[in-house]
Amino acid sequence: MGAMGAMYANHLSKAGWKKICVCDLPDKFDSLKLQYAGVSGITVYPDGHAVSRISDFIMYSVEAEYIDRVVSQYGPSTKVGAIVSGQTSVKAPEKHAFENYLPPDVHIVSLHSLHGPTVSPEGQPLVLIQHRAPDSSLHLVESIFRCFGSRFVYLTYEDHDLVTANVQAVTHAAFLTMGTAWASQRAYPWEQGQYVGGIETVKVNIMLRIYANKWHVYAGLAILNPSARIQIDQYTSSATALFKLMLAGDEQGLRTRVYKAREQVFATVEAERAPIFLTEDVLDQFTIGGNPKLNGSPTGTPPSNSHLALLAMVDCWAHLQIQPFDHLDLAATPIFRMWIGVAEYLFRSPDRLDSAIRSAVYDVTHRSDDLEFVIAARGWSQCVSFGSLELYKRRFLETASFFESRFEEASAIGSEMIKAISQS
Repeated sequence: MGAMGAMYANHLSKAGWKKICVCDLPDKFDSLKLQYAGVSGITVYPDGHAVSRISDFIMYSVEAEYIDRVVSQYGPSTKVGAIVSGQTSVKAPEKHAFENYLPPDVHIVSLHSLHGPTVSPEGQPLVLIQHRAPDSSLHLVESIFRCFGSRFVYLTYEDHDLVTANVQAVTHAAFLTMGTAWASQRAYPWEQGQYVGGIETVKVNIMLRIYANKWHVYAGLAILNPSARIQIDQYTSSATALFKLMLAGDEQGLRTRVYKAREQVFATVEAERAPIFLTEDVLDQFTIGGNPKLNGSPTGTPPSNSHLALLAMVDCWAHLQIQPFDHLDLAATPIFRMWIGVAEYLFRSPDRLDSAIRSAVYDVTHRSDDLEFVIAARGWSQCVSFGSLELYKRRFLETASFFESRFEEASAIGSEMIKAISQS
C-alpha cells in the first residue's frame, strides 16, 4: 500500500467515501486491519485479488520496480468495466504492465500526485493520463479526486516521464549529491556556520527532507526513466567543467559560461512574472537550529559561496535546452518550485551571481566542499548508469544514516517552508 496509498485512502475517507477497499502484502494483513480499525469507509482485504474483484476504481500504489510483477499477479482478477490506475513515479514500466496483464474489458486512467505523502495535496499538481478509456471514465476519476483540491494536469504516459525527468531528475541529483558530499566530511556544515541563512536554508532543508524519505521514491525515477539518466549525467559533466574553471582561476571563462547559461534559461522568463523566492529574512525563520540573526550572526548575512550546485543546475538546463519555467505551472513539485526559485534568485541578480563567480575563483573557503561535491556527483551518476537499484539503495541509506538525527526537526521546518513558498 505504501505511504502514498495510505495518504490517498485517508483523504478519501475524510471526504466521505463509504467503500474504500485496501490491501497490502498478505503478511501485512493483520497489521493493516489494526491500522484502519474504526476508520470510516475503509475495509482491509487479504490481497489484491479480493480488492480487484469487487472494485470499480483500482489504484496500484506500488514501487516502479515491482509494478510488472504485481499487475501480472492481480491484474487478471480485475472486475469487468473497472477503471485501473497507478501511482508510480515512472510510467513506462506501468504502461507495459497494464497493457500486458490487464483484461481488455477494463479501462486505464492513470495518475500521479507530484508531491510526497507528508505534503497536503491541495493546490499541488495531480497528473491524469487517459490512456485506454472513454471520456466518461476520465470524468469519474476527476470526480473521485476532486476532494483533494489538487490541480489536474493532463498528459500522456510518454509526456509524463519526460516532464517528470525535467522537473525532478536533476533536482534530486543535486540534493543527493549535497548530502553525500557533506556526509563524507562527517560534519553538519550548517552547525559550523558555513551554510546558514537565505539560499543555504533551502539547500539544507530540502537535502534533509529528501534523505528522510524512502530511497525507492528517487531510485525509480533515476534508473527506470531513460530521460533522467541523460540529465543526471549532464549535471555531473556541468559540475566537473565548472569546477575545473574554478581550479584554473579562469574567472573570464567561468563568467562567460555561467552568463551564457543565464541567458539561455532566464532570458525568456516574462519580466512581469513574480519571482518564486521569498526574502532572505523570511527564509531565515526556517533555518535548522534557529534564525541566524538571533543566534550569533549580527548581520544574518550568509558567508560567500560559489553555489556550485546551482551553477551546475542552470548550466545543465542550458546544455540540454530545458526551459524549467515551461514546467513550473504545468507539473512543478514543491521541491522543484523551491529549487528553481533559489536558482532564479541567484541568476537574475548580477550582483549575487558575480559574487558567486568571484567566490568560486578566489575564495577557497568552500573549495574542499566543492571538491567533495564533484566527487559525489560523479558517484551518483555512475550509480545510476549501472542501473542497479540495490547499489542506489545502499548509497542512499549510507548517507541518510549520517543525517538521521536531524530528520525530525527538518521535516517540521521543511513543511512550513514549503507552505510559505507555495503561497508566495
